[in-house]
Amino acid sequence: MDKALNYMSLARKAGLIELGEEPAGAAARSGHARLIVVASDASDHTWRRAKSFVAGTDQQCIKVPFTKDQLGLAIGRTSLALAAFTDPALALAFVKALPQQDAFKLVIDSLDKRTKRIQSRQKEAKAHQRNKAQGKIRRVSGRKKED
Repeated sequence: MDKALNYMSLARKAGLIELGEEPAGAAARSGHARLIVVASDASDHTWRRAKSFVAGTDQQCIKVPFTKDQLGLAIGRTSLALAAFTDPALALAFVKALPQQDAFKLVIDSLDKRTKRIQSRQKEAKAHQRNKAQGKIRRVSGRKKED
């Protein structure tokens, strides 16, 4: 379980997590939240609100086996009830580090699919940049043409 909290700390240091109800809600409304995490001892109102943030989207929401104090300690606060990961790969690593992965199978599948899609796009962009640098792509009357 410490490994999962370490991923949360890493996300905070990298700026890939929104902490608190308002920032997490803003990230979810803008479509940048990939995973919303709710503390196990958070109020029912907080849990319902987190679920409403992701309703009708492909964003995920889970209740984790950590208390507000444990989540807060992991990121350098006194307590934290709600947070939103904005990076799917880091969110996936966090969920995989949690105990009882069977309970989060749908979340893992969704985040894995999104992570693979992003990695594929990055690979294509890198190949495009490499081709462009080698002069294999040139412009012909406003259109791209490959040699």
